[in-house]
Formats: sequence, structure tokens, C-alpha cells
Amino acid sequence: MTHLQLDGVTKRYSDVVAVDDMNLDIEDGEFISLIGPSGCGKSTTLETIAGLTKPSEGTIEIAGDDVTDAPPKDRDIAMVFQNIALFPHMTVRENMDFGLRLKNYEQSEIDERVEEAAEILQIQGMLDRMPDELSGGQRQRVAIGRAIVMDPEVFLMDEPLANLDAKLRIHMRTELQRLQQDLDVTTVYVTHDQAEAMTMSDRIAILNNGELQQFAPPLECYNYPANRFVAGFIGSPSMCFIEGDVSAGTFEASEMGLSVDVPGGQNGDLTVGVRPEDVYLARDDAVANPTDPVTLTVDVVQPMGDELTVYLRGNDGGAGFETDTDDPDEIAQTDQLLMSASPDEDIEAGERVDVVLDRERVHLFDAVTGEAITHGIEQQAEAMSR
Repeated sequence: MTHLQLDGVTKRYSDVVAVDDMNLDIEDGEFISLIGPSGCGKSTTLETIAGLTKPSEGTIEIAGDDVTDAPPKDRDIAMVFQNIALFPHMTVRENMDFGLRLKNYEQSEIDERVEEAAEILQIQGMLDRMPDELSGGQRQRVAIGRAIVMDPEVFLMDEPLANLDAKLRIHMRTELQRLQQDLDVTTVYVTHDQAEAMTMSDRIAILNNGELQQFAPPLECYNYPANRFVAGFIGSPSMCFIEGDVSAGTFEASEMGLSVDVPGGQNGDLTVGVRPEDVYLARDDAVANPTDPVTLTVDVVQPMGDELTVYLRGNDGGAGFETDTDDPDEIAQTDQLLMSASPDEDIEAGERVDVVLDRERVHLFDAVTGEAITHGIEQQAEAMSR
């Protein structure tokens, strides 16, 4: 059983803390993704697991053995990198069996392992080709095959699909999922692409500034984010945030005219978070527990095929909404609220529309700490009444 555990792992570079007190408990056969913005510490965390970087503090255990100070060759791991890095002068077969030959395996076992990996990856007919005769996806399969033949306890993957085009990336994502399920090998996968993390992982670890923000199944992170950072990072388009204050049990955002009853005795400054799919046209009558309607102006309409992404703004040009920028550390005032609407809706820029929020899907966050207070104010109100 390959249980992987990081206990208080910290990595400092001079006065910079790249990873801060990282605690991860990864079960045998789990597929875990490390995700976060650039510089959040996900690759550094992976490198400490691999033994390429020694942590300043903390311990790393693989299958119950403390490998904190062990070199990579003694950790029974295999890595797949963003840069495929095949030896250009070697055939596919020679690239795949290179690690086995270095470890002086018998030729018969080498051949057996290579053939098995080639069959799994469906590259049996390419073993005598040179890397420059392969497509990008085929080269990536060879790099994965090179890891498979080592029969490791843990797979470590550092953005292995980042250099592929969009269509091939989606295809290879499916291939990796199927492969990991077949091999049942504990896998730690680093990516900046939340679609990869959400679709492939048993659990995702969301990092920011070297700190672990949430470690949970993908849908739990999406539906029940631990804090405002997670809420804004997970989801595309990202969650919109509305600043306001609570008095006498009512949240007021005066610049946009939003008024929402908030149970639980909350008072003072508060942030309401809502995803585009939880904003509706009031005329739809599709929400069981809507907020009171708010009249906004359609700014931009983006047809996406299966839906319309509608950007809404306050009628005075300043609704006081916030959405996360590409850098979630830099929250920008955008004066816009996003709504996902049916492609059949007749909505045009400049039109004034009444919209409501789904109270069962409204999130509340502490305005100072950003920590989540509740997810679904209608559900909380019902729980308090029982």
C-alpha cells in the first residue's frame, strides 16, 4: 500500500517561503492534483516529494518510510515533466527502457515491461521510430511509458500536457485518467489548468502563496469553498463578489440595490459570492428561493454555444461588484456581475433586465479574513428554524 504523507513540509529560499507548513495525507491509488496560480508552490511541493529539493522543515513518507533525506533513486518514484525531453538519438524502445538498463535489469524483463507499456499506451508499432518521427501526443505517450516501465510506487507529473494543443490535451487527459485507473498507482499531478484538476482528480490541493487553502474532492471545493480565494480560483468564469454590510439581519449592497435577509446573527461588513450559473433572469421563474429582483443593464453578451455569458452592470455605471482577475491576489473592481443564460434567450447589450440570485447557492465570506461563513443562506435559514 503506497500511502504518501507530507507533514509540516516547509521550503525556504533565503527570505522567501516557497512552501509553508504543507500537510497532505494521500491514500494508496489516489489521483491528487496540486493547483494554484504561478508561484504558489505547487512545483516546489512536487520537487520535495521527488527528492529534487530538500525541505527546510518537515518530513515526507512514502509507504510508511521516511524519505525526507533519501535521494530520488531510492524513493521508488517516476516523473513525467512538461518538457518531454526524449533522447533524440534513441528509438522509442531505447527511450522507454533507458532507466531499466541503468538499473541492470535482465533483457528479458526489460523487453516484457516495454511491450506491456507500449500495449497500454497503444504505441506498439512505434517502438523502432525516432522521436522526431512522432507527433506531440505520441511523444508524450513515450514519456509516460518511460515512467510506467519503472513500476513505481508513486507517479509525479509536472504539467505534462501543457505543451499540447487544446484538442490533444483533452484527449490525453482522458488517456491519463484511464491509465491511472488501470495501473492504480498513487499519482500527484501539478497543473495550472483547473479543468484538468477538476476532471481527473480524486482530490485537489489548492495552494496560494505557498500555503494550502483547501484539500478536498473537486466538487466539494467548487460547491463549498473554504475561503474567498478558493471560491474565486475554482470555476470559469469565476465567482463574482459583492461587498456590503449586514444590519438587523439584512445584507445591503446599496450601489446595486441588493437586499438579502441573512440568518445567523451576522453583523458588519460581509462579502456575498455568487457564480454566474446561480444568477437568473427574474422572468424565468426558475428559482425556488430567489432574492428580490435587481434591475441591471446588459453590458456584453458572449454566445458560448450551449449558453450565453452575460455581463451586467449597475445602471449608474458603478454596481460595486468584484470578480477575481487572472491573478487572484489582485481583486479588481469591475462593476460587473456575470450571468449564465440559455442560448435561446433574446438578450442584447444596453437592455435593462431584472435578475435574481438563488438564495440556496449564495455564499457568504468574512470581509476581513475571506473565510467562508456559509454556503446557501436559504439552507442555513431552514436549518436554524428546525
